[in-house]
Amino acid sequence: MTTRLERLAENLKTTLGEKLSKFSEHVGELTIECKAADLLSVCVLLRDDEKLKFEQLIDLCGVDYSGYGEGAWEGARFAVVYHFLSISLNHRVRLKVFAADDDFPVLPTLVDMWSAANWFEREAFDLYGLMFEGHPDLRRLLTDYGFIGHPFRKDFPMIGNVEMRYDPEQQRVIYQPVTIEPRDNVPRIIREEGFHNG
Repeated sequence: MTTRLERLAENLKTTLGEKLSKFSEHVGELTIECKAADLLSVCVLLRDDEKLKFEQLIDLCGVDYSGYGEGAWEGARFAVVYHFLSISLNHRVRLKVFAADDDFPVLPTLVDMWSAANWFEREAFDLYGLMFEGHPDLRRLLTDYGFIGHPFRKDFPMIGNVEMRYDPEQQRVIYQPVTIEPRDNVPRIIREEGFHNG
């Protein structure tokens, strides 16, 4: 007797075939991976195939893999992870796609297939610098319009690059270089002799 998860796994493998570059199951969740060039065709199959019917995109997020695994990562730096839900068939799948170019990461937009992708893609652009080709309005969503850089990238300085403040003389908000001294905060551990927990 096959379980629902096994049936979904088989349907994904059968329907997507060679377009799947990786497939895994962990703690009852399926993760599939495809190449950036296959993203649109894979998504059409996920949405329209009768055995899959992923009508809803429930989440999309960027990931920066630089430094992943304590620097042992040897692959593309940026990925987008999509979470899909089939309401009619009551199953979920996670799709991971790596951008081919680390210096200018670009993937096609999914706004035409799932309108919910609009703000998710804007968030990934704003925070990670991921570009979505064909997006109708790719502009910052969470940071200020004058913000420089992408704050969720691992190489973005923790103190930022600029700060803003209200200048009473000019009677407006101004931007200036960060005045905070960079430093590494190393926690200090104090151990008392004879201290026992419990």
